[in-house]
Amino acid sequence: SIASADMDLNQLEAFLTAQTKKQGGITSDQAAVIAKFWKNHRIKIHESLINQSRWDNVLKNMNWRVDLKSQSRYIGQINTPVAVVEMELGKNGQ
Repeated sequence: SIASADMDLNQLEAFLTAQTKKQGGITSDQAAVIAKFWKNHRIKIHESLINQSRWDNVLKNMNWRVDLKSQSRYIGQINTPVAVVEMELGKNGQ
């Protein structure tokens, strides 16, 4: 729960306090150890979760534009907006 919510220190303190008050929850000493571990390793844990959730390809660049049709076989299609999107994908880490 702590890692998936990427809790800041205030959220962490509130969460751990609630866990210590819950029946069958954690002790105050356990909460202190968890808090210390999270403070020391938060960035590494967050980056690891992001890397695990990525696909093999990542978005390197994106260009887009909106065009209007000025000629068409059918009059109803003139001035119809068309979105053109160009995405450049690359391998993760390259």
